[in-house]
Amino acid sequence: MPPDNAATVAAGADVQFPQNGPTSGGGIFRTSASTFNLSAIGTYQVLFQVSVTEAGQLVLTLDSGGGAIQLAYTVVGRATGTSQIVGIALVTTTVINSILTVRNPATESTALTITPLAGGTEPVSAHLVITRLR
Repeated sequence: MPPDNAATVAAGADVQFPQNGPTSGGGIFRTSASTFNLSAIGTYQVLFQVSVTEAGQLVLTLDSGGGAIQLAYTVVGRATGTSQIVGIALVTTTVINSILTVRNPATESTALTITPLAGGTEPVSAHLVITRLR
């Protein structure tokens, strides 16, 4: 979380996941702090969680070569509080090397503030887990 990634995520901007965690196999790799390449055509289970300060929403986007498209069926959010926004969805790609992101939807009116010390004194992290199912 901050200072590793941006302290705020503007409307229409992607959440950063700047640290690598454990990986297994291949075919899924980062292309930047916020973009991930899904190299094979298939179905992927995507799980993410991000601690934010205000009410808000997050959505998965998929770029299959024509620009990033928000996947409306993946929108998750919360109305109040200062807890995590958590999402899980299945995403099916139709072309190789599709690019996946987690985004503050472009239609939102406010930026999301990433919460670095949620619930205590230890830094918290945002998580993104991508698993190829088939």
